[in-house]
Amino acid sequence: MTRQAKTERKTRETHVTVELSLDERGQAKVRTGIGFLDHMLESFARHAGIGLVLSCEGDLEIDDHHTAEDAALTLGAAIDEALGQRRGIQRFGSAYAPLDEALARAVVDLSGRPHACIDLGLTRERLGAIATENLAHVMQSLAIASRSTIHVDVLRGDNDHHKCEAAFKALALAFAQAVTETGDTDVPSTKGVL
Repeated sequence: MTRQAKTERKTRETHVTVELSLDERGQAKVRTGIGFLDHMLESFARHAGIGLVLSCEGDLEIDDHHTAEDAALTLGAAIDEALGQRRGIQRFGSAYAPLDEALARAVVDLSGRPHACIDLGLTRERLGAIATENLAHVMQSLAIASRSTIHVDVLRGDNDHHKCEAAFKALALAFAQAVTETGDTDVPSTKGVL
């Protein structure tokens, strides 16, 4: 089975397209108009070992919220589609990632049940052109649309850029573990469905 997806989301606020491959590390090319968001999503793709091309045209003249949210929702929908019935996957993943003084932990369950607990511990109002509150919202939106449970905690750090980047890297590493194929054909659940 090819674990690939192409998704699109078009609203009055944004137009997002995503091409995703869970098995072929390809280019990580993200263009949202928000440089720091591009950096985080490209880092996520690179460290998760996935191919990702994401393009978003959003109403940045209003603010960054719609673009950040819809980019994450479209990416999450692509992940959900690429996973299909979620047969033969590890399902769970966990990882720590440091970046200098910052340390983050992420735990992922590709459960089919969307839930997110995100604590990035950011103190600045913005990182580049994105409000820091929207960075946690990106992870929450990703959890919702991918139908996954995601817990991300920044355990320590002084620099908000470092804390956020460590969090996205930890999430990527946990995600890579969770989508790993086991060679089995069963759904990894006592329910028989995810």
